[in-house]
Amino acid sequence: MAPESLTPANTTVVLVDYAVGFANLLRSHYLAEHINNVVGLAKTAKWYGSGLVVTNGQSSKPSGPLYPELLEALGDQPVIERAVDFNSFLDESFAEAVRAEGRQNLVIGGIATDGCVLQTVLGGLREGYRVHVAVDASASPSLEAHNAAIQRMVQAGAVPVTWFSLAAEFQLDPQFHDAPHRMRLMQENVPAMAMSARSFFNAVELGKRAATAA
Repeated sequence: MAPESLTPANTTVVLVDYAVGFANLLRSHYLAEHINNVVGLAKTAKWYGSGLVVTNGQSSKPSGPLYPELLEALGDQPVIERAVDFNSFLDESFAEAVRAEGRQNLVIGGIATDGCVLQTVLGGLREGYRVHVAVDASASPSLEAHNAAIQRMVQAGAVPVTWFSLAAEFQLDPQFHDAPHRMRLMQENVPAMAMSARSFFNAVELGKRAATAA
């Protein structure tokens, strides 16, 4: 059977443990790129209006609160603080928040890939959700640990996605056909593509000027 399209109406984005105390331990991705991807994923959920559940450990612990860049993108979105480590679904307030969104597709990103992300993804699969893992918005202390965790999740039935491919799929929803969200996400959170777009539009403008002068 062909896989179901991911839409804002059938998908909940789940953000797990993007705590400042963990950030400098990450080695699987460059930190600046990682934070950019995380913020892009959060904006995708907010701007397209998908389900969104955000969780973190207790902010009083050494791991601390969420990335400030992420908190800015989230605005007034509630953050579920949980005492249960690793599998977020073992925390009833988290599990209830996901159920309350009423969507069967989950897209989960977080840190660390081989810790809380892996166990939360497995927990979601056990709960009967169709689980996707945002591979470029997750990270671990080593690339080996990140890749091994992704492989285990895929073998268990999770589907790997990237955050910008999710935005592109949401954009296919007819109600967002003319929405500026994807272009704005590209400009703000995909620097290489934004520069390429500027180069293209600059070349077009130069071509128009040359044609006018001729």
